[in-house]
Amino acid sequence: MDTVSLKSALISVSDKTGLEDLLAALAARGVALISTGGTFAFIRAAGYEVTDISDYTGSPEMMQGRVKTLHPKVHGGLLGRSGIDNTVMAEQAIAEIDLLVVNLYPFEAVTGAPGCTLETAIENIDIGGPAMIRSGAKNFDRVTVLTSPLAYGGLIQALDDNGGAVPRQYRYDCARKAFARIAHYDAVISNYLAAREAESDQYHPSLFPSVLSQQWVKVQDMRYGENPHQQAAYYREDPVQIGSLSDAVQIQGKDLSFNNLADADAALECVRAFSSPTCVIVKHANPCGVASGQDFFEAYDKAFATDPTSAFGGIIAINGSVDERLAQNIIDRQFVEVLVADAVTPAAAAILATKKNVRVLTVGGANAGQVGFDLKRVSGGLLVQTRDTLLYEPEHLQCVSQRQPTEQEQIDLLFAWKVAKNVKSNAIVYAKHEQTIGVGAGQMSRVYSAKIAGIKAADENLVVPGSVMASDAFFPFRDGIDAAAAAGITAVIQPGGSVRDEEVIQAADDAGMAMLFTGVRHFKH
Repeated sequence: MDTVSLKSALISVSDKTGLEDLLAALAARGVALISTGGTFAFIRAAGYEVTDISDYTGSPEMMQGRVKTLHPKVHGGLLGRSGIDNTVMAEQAIAEIDLLVVNLYPFEAVTGAPGCTLETAIENIDIGGPAMIRSGAKNFDRVTVLTSPLAYGGLIQALDDNGGAVPRQYRYDCARKAFARIAHYDAVISNYLAAREAESDQYHPSLFPSVLSQQWVKVQDMRYGENPHQQAAYYREDPVQIGSLSDAVQIQGKDLSFNNLADADAALECVRAFSSPTCVIVKHANPCGVASGQDFFEAYDKAFATDPTSAFGGIIAINGSVDERLAQNIIDRQFVEVLVADAVTPAAAAILATKKNVRVLTVGGANAGQVGFDLKRVSGGLLVQTRDTLLYEPEHLQCVSQRQPTEQEQIDLLFAWKVAKNVKSNAIVYAKHEQTIGVGAGQMSRVYSAKIAGIKAADENLVVPGSVMASDAFFPFRDGIDAAAAAGITAVIQPGGSVRDEEVIQAADDAGMAMLFTGVRHFKH
């Protein structure tokens, strides 16, 4: 059927948001309503005629509401095929149901609340709702299925545009969304139960379930992937994480590319490690300049100075609001692919709009976006881990050298440590006065990463002597410390844990360097 006029609707929703508008639209078109329990009471209270599900089926609700819609008159009314099942439907007094409006028991919300018991969780597993949704969606040739209040407006518009009828393509789209909703609902239940493994186990969301079920919603097809010969698409988690990159609002600029998104995420993750005004500039997934300052203008100025060459065409992230002065400084100084910030003032937005190709994203929630699993695809499988959100345990941070770091060195060491966590291994970061002086990333040898950090500093005429150094993992030999001392590094922060720690500490003492052990490693591959 191309279009189907709505004559009857079955409505059973736990979330009553927007229901009054939908009821008004259906009543205006003379659609007969059937409903259950609390929804029936809501519709009656709103002043609309409605048939109780028990009167429609001729069977009472049973088992405290557990059995109310699992009935041939309900599923026959949804599954009945026009021109095929008419005779049997007439014999069994089954009326066609043209519209099904169902949203499910709030299992996600209930189990996400503190103190939720297994008994409570089980009672919030919807049975009749998914069964009806499957029946209606399977028969999209005739039936329209809505599973979210967000869909009500679209149905009303479709009815307005088509003389009170529903087009086939709209019904098909609703069916796709309906099956996706059921898949997500079942995945949440599966993950919840699988994380317990046994009935007596307490549920904890950080446990790894025996079967991991996840659902991703496509945001857009992309022009290409990492390279032009690769096809790509962008998906977000469902539901979207508040404050994550997928929660960002693009206020101007071209479409985001595959690499734009990957680099923007790296920049956002790094900048959120800092509480003071900080700017991070990322190129090819690595921070090439990071700095904190009294304000964001100073932070950007210092971050850019670390490596202006790499900053060209980079991604800039700040952990605050872009104002007019900062926006003008950025576009006057460099070509930028993406600018990510918590907010952008109207005056700044007007300035950035003069560079129409610059992609500008706003992402609220400074400490959000770091929940759930970190996933890495491998051939034929998936590596799943908790996110690396630990910088160090305060009780494990210890000075192992004879000399204690000065107050400024201590500040710079912790600054450099936060940056190193976000640099690809092997990672070496030189820093001074909360500014990266040189960054060495992704080398097979930690010594070569240190050499690259020194080369970058020299190329930009930045003074290494007096800087501190951070390493994402321990030094297996003293040569890395000897090289740092020769370059003028005065203090080092590293995890420790090498079998040659005493040798490495001795190298620091020989050079009069201060050295902190964090007890935490930050490999980033």
